[in-house]
Amino acid sequence: MYFAALLARTEDGWEASDTELDDVETLSDLTDLARDASVDEDTVLVFIEQEDAWFGVVRVDGEEDPRIYVSDASAAARSSYGEILLTDELLGREPGAEDTIAALEELVGLDGTEDGEPETTTDNNDDEDDDGPSAGVVPAGPIGDSGVLSDLGLPEAELLMLRTDALAEIADALGAAEVLETVR
Repeated sequence: MYFAALLARTEDGWEASDTELDDVETLSDLTDLARDASVDEDTVLVFIEQEDAWFGVVRVDGEEDPRIYVSDASAAARSSYGEILLTDELLGREPGAEDTIAALEELVGLDGTEDGEPETTTDNNDDEDDDGPSAGVVPAGPIGDSGVLSDLGLPEAELLMLRTDALAEIADALGAAEVLETVR
């Protein structure tokens, strides 16, 4: 079960709206969605939560690059919404490196076999989970800007300790609990 909401900061306080992420495929799409909800280029927070697994916060301040925090990168990597947040930059990878390697392997036919030889698969490690191209390279635990909400009332140390019902606790620290609850 997923929950996604936008909290837009206004001169009168926070305004919340739930949001559908069906048309969001990239971080750029998500950032545009947040900017559209902004009043006078004020701060907008995008909350995404997969119940009891992980949560993410994306902060958009005007035209600045978005700041991202994800509570559990490995759990988020197994989620289509989490994959939006786990950019190459956030994971410390060369942008597009996986796509380039895959394209080169396809171009030269590097599938591990010689021409005419049958493909053989050896499964020596049943413990390894192969959920896609990012399997094995996504760290477990929090990733991103843990100080993303510090100036709004939630210190870094408190954000790192949040586990369940995290979005409600974040909204409470920001003084936006009531408006978030209206869209839950």
